[in-house]
Amino acid sequence: MADSLMHLKILLPFEIFAEKSGVSMVVADTQNGAFGFLPHRLDCVATLVPSILMYETASGGKVYVAVDEGVLVKTGLDITISVREAIAGKDPGELREAVEKKFLALSEQKLKVRAITAKLESNLVSRLAKLHHE
Repeated sequence: MADSLMHLKILLPFEIFAEKSGVSMVVADTQNGAFGFLPHRLDCVATLVPSILMYETASGGKVYVAVDEGVLVKTGLDITISVREAIAGKDPGELREAVEKKFLALSEQKLKVRAITAKLESNLVSRLAKLHHE
């Protein structure tokens, strides 16, 4: 049975937040809704939104983690999640408040920086496309 369980790693920009073996299920919220990830499902990549991530292990039961936006990559029995911030907790209600206060309440400055960055990235891609066609 242990051979059919997943290995979960949650990464922050400067550290490993959590690394768990024996994970039977992961549920995460993406831009297209909530998805459950099981050991022998297809590999995938998903963009995560600020939300409550849940994973289950035989030894620890259900574990809840508030996560900021990021990316989830499932390859075989490995799930790697890379997010800006994460907060662990037992009570999903308290974590929901943390998500609303900490992750969703972006300051005006962060929104402006993200808009400028997106514009720069878009400009770079269009210039690279022009160079490719020349």
